[in-house]
Amino acid sequence: MTATPPPPPPPPGADGSPVEEHRFPCDQCGADLRYDPAAAELRCAHCGHAEAVAPRGPWEGGLRELDFRAALDNLLPLQDMEITRVSSCPNCGAQVEFDPASHAAECPFCATPVVTDTGENRHIKPRGLLPFAIGEEEARQAVSTWLGTLWFAPNGLKDYARKGRRMQGIYVPYWTFDADTASRYTGQRGTVYYETRTVVRDGKPQTIQVQKVRWTPVSGRVARFFDDVLVLASQSLPKTYTDALPPWDLTRLEPYRPEYVAGFRAEAYTVELDAGFAEARAVMDRQIERDVKFDIGGDRQRVGRVDTDVRDVTFKHVLLPVWLAAYKFRGETYRIVLNGQTGRVQGERPWSAWKIALAVLAGLVVAAIVGYVAARS
Repeated sequence: MTATPPPPPPPPGADGSPVEEHRFPCDQCGADLRYDPAAAELRCAHCGHAEAVAPRGPWEGGLRELDFRAALDNLLPLQDMEITRVSSCPNCGAQVEFDPASHAAECPFCATPVVTDTGENRHIKPRGLLPFAIGEEEARQAVSTWLGTLWFAPNGLKDYARKGRRMQGIYVPYWTFDADTASRYTGQRGTVYYETRTVVRDGKPQTIQVQKVRWTPVSGRVARFFDDVLVLASQSLPKTYTDALPPWDLTRLEPYRPEYVAGFRAEAYTVELDAGFAEARAVMDRQIERDVKFDIGGDRQRVGRVDTDVRDVTFKHVLLPVWLAAYKFRGETYRIVLNGQTGRVQGERPWSAWKIALAVLAGLVVAAIVGYVAARS
């Protein structure tokens, strides 16, 4: 019996980087397998056949950090780069990988119809990801519960958002940064003391204590190693909501494996590495200022100047799981996002003007009744 030759690898990009395309056909029926968060395995939605995710090889070890300076100078090895086929949303600018067999789809971030193309995106490979821990059904239930808590929402919103709306599982790109820092500072330490004064109140002298602060010039050094400072590498979602999605348990990061992405979509990063590090530096600087204040001590602190030396900067590109529902209601787009590891929900919602007006009117009526009763009594 003649063995069927394996399919040829995808053609490389113009610079020799491999083009990443992955399919996992079911051994039983040939349909595509999808990663099942509940069972942590690949499962066929057509026939129910399940396969375990391939175990981590002994050569993989932990997640390898990449050199920040080498990346800025375009000196990363080819094996750390890849080319993916993506489609750009004309409305929100998201770059999302779609199934190669799909020719049209809806942008998961803003519900805009998108015609898929053959655009290519060359970028740094993800080093790791957090696999989805929450399945679609559980995500939909969490969103339904969240919708039930909304005050002053239009009557049709909950039914519209729940009826037949699928949740989209998206792996959202993040940068993590490590850095060793040493800082010199100058400032002032404040010591609180009290002076006794005599004042006259109602014609009588009284003794009071007046708080004062004695400031002393100080200087010193602080050092801190920063590990996995997390920065969102996407501009497709409102930062108000993505900032509220943590905590993320990054100790559960797995080395990137395409099996975990089977059945989901992955967004390409749109925040470049240098811009991501600028945001990480702001996070580091805020922590360094807290360290300086602690080192100054005393009752009050004034921070003058801080000079920080940042060394040995490394980074990783990682993917974190987000369930997302984007829907249009009366011509406006609204988005709901859910942490695919913890189930925490954040989102946008419309407001019902007439419900707010009724609530205000009811409040005025209650206030008038209370005022009337108080006046009569």
